[in-house]
Amino acid sequence: MAVSISPLLNGERAVVTLFVGCILFSLPYSLLLHGLSLSLLSLFAFSVEILSDNSPSLSLFKTRAGASSGILLGAVTLPALMLAKLIQMSRALLLHQTNHQELNYLALEYWASSAASFFVLVFLCISVRCSPKHSLRPPFSAWLFKFGSSCCVLYAALSFLSLNGLLSNFPWVISHGCASVILLQHLLNTFPSCASIGEALLVTASLVLYFGDMMACTFEKFRGYLTPSVLVPVRMGTKRSEISIIIQGLLLGLLILPVAFKSVLHIMRYPVNPSNCGARAYSEGRQSVVFFALLGFITIVVSPSWMQLVEDFDVHPYLWVVKFVFSEPVKRLSLCIYWVCVILASVQRFYNISKNSKIERILLRKYYHLVAVLMFSPAVIFQPKFLGLAFGAALAAFLILEIIRVWKIWPFGQVIHQFMNAFTDHRDSDLLIVSHFSLLLGCAIPIWMSSGYNDRPLAPFSGILSLGIGDTMASMVGHKYGVLRWSKTGKKTIEGTAAGITSVLAACSVLLPLLASTGYILTQNWVSLLLAVIVSGLLEAYTAQLDNAFIPLVFYSLLCL
Repeated sequence: MAVSISPLLNGERAVVTLFVGCILFSLPYSLLLHGLSLSLLSLFAFSVEILSDNSPSLSLFKTRAGASSGILLGAVTLPALMLAKLIQMSRALLLHQTNHQELNYLALEYWASSAASFFVLVFLCISVRCSPKHSLRPPFSAWLFKFGSSCCVLYAALSFLSLNGLLSNFPWVISHGCASVILLQHLLNTFPSCASIGEALLVTASLVLYFGDMMACTFEKFRGYLTPSVLVPVRMGTKRSEISIIIQGLLLGLLILPVAFKSVLHIMRYPVNPSNCGARAYSEGRQSVVFFALLGFITIVVSPSWMQLVEDFDVHPYLWVVKFVFSEPVKRLSLCIYWVCVILASVQRFYNISKNSKIERILLRKYYHLVAVLMFSPAVIFQPKFLGLAFGAALAAFLILEIIRVWKIWPFGQVIHQFMNAFTDHRDSDLLIVSHFSLLLGCAIPIWMSSGYNDRPLAPFSGILSLGIGDTMASMVGHKYGVLRWSKTGKKTIEGTAAGITSVLAACSVLLPLLASTGYILTQNWVSLLLAVIVSGLLEAYTAQLDNAFIPLVFYSLLCL
């Protein structure tokens, strides 16, 4: 019996169960079906993770070394986040601060994100089922298959009942699920050993949901010409800000840039590895010209064209950005100067330390978390809209640099690669460096999602508090003073987790009075705040996934309740 139950015992799974339980406990009656679907999805993901961890069928995917599959965490994080936003928006509806159309569209996004996870889980379950053998004993394996299949069928039936009033939503929701499966396979095959299955699931589901929203924006403009029941299942009812449209358009262009560049190289039939050094240099020079020409065309022509299509800008979108910055020139330009000075000083200092010091990379990188606190905290309080725009610009710059590094674009590719290697650790690879993306997005996503209605003043600070303060203090204290470990095989210590939780609570005790002095109406309950801090702290202690990606989303979800 002990052998049969031992695969179920996992600290990460216990924390995820606690996280989902907190969200289900906060559900209003109007969202009970959504909560039941999340419960079934969690149970299905739980069974698939156990089967996958004990099956050789998923070995065809080269996942990140040293990380567990993370299927349960990756499957429930995004749907739980969308459900938490639904709970928050249902409060806004009672206060007449939003409308039913906006709430319905957010509910549709919940079902789309849930379907993305569900379809990937079905794909993984089929892969396990088709495996020639399992390391689990047959009775236990058969019981798990039956349990997972039952959850799968119940989830599908519940989804049908929940969307029965809007049958036209099914093609929209199903398309998200199919796209997630295809993108997950492409991501894991194109970038082997760069992510676990759970991390890849979170990334693919988020990308599909994000670009599905962009498609909804686009189709909305053609509602009079195209069939709305097929292309746009519900009216969006949400007025997107100009900043969100600009960020979406710019990221869309940059993500299609590698595809366009690869296609042009294929059409022009460039030699991959010319034997002659002179021919190789000439080929690299021509490829560089093609790349930067495509970059300029996409960012200057393609992306702004889409922005102007979906949003009625009175001027060119980039001119709108200039006008926005100079609408408060003293505050925003001063903030830009402050950011530049902090970045230059920290990069130069930490780069020299990384080359000449024996400090572990993981600790050195935590200093950048503290830099993020110094940079972003004042802006979140006084200039949140400008900070959201700055995050978009920083993400675009990171994408351009990473594309140049991966494709080895002359003359910057090798220089960027050598520089970035000074800050990598075991979670990065030469093929793809993701840690700086996860830190930036971990701080940015809570701020982006808090635009509009937000009755929880600490929610925009989720990334800064959990990564910049909690994760940093947990690593530093645990590394220097930690003795009691959470598990025999792990490195996380109880002392480090306690330090992380305490530091976040201390930061909140300072931040809440400061927010009150700036005019925020404080509605954050200390009991719910304590629970959110503890759950996110325990997740940092137990998870083997990329914590920069998951902890801010979990913390943000709990703060919205």
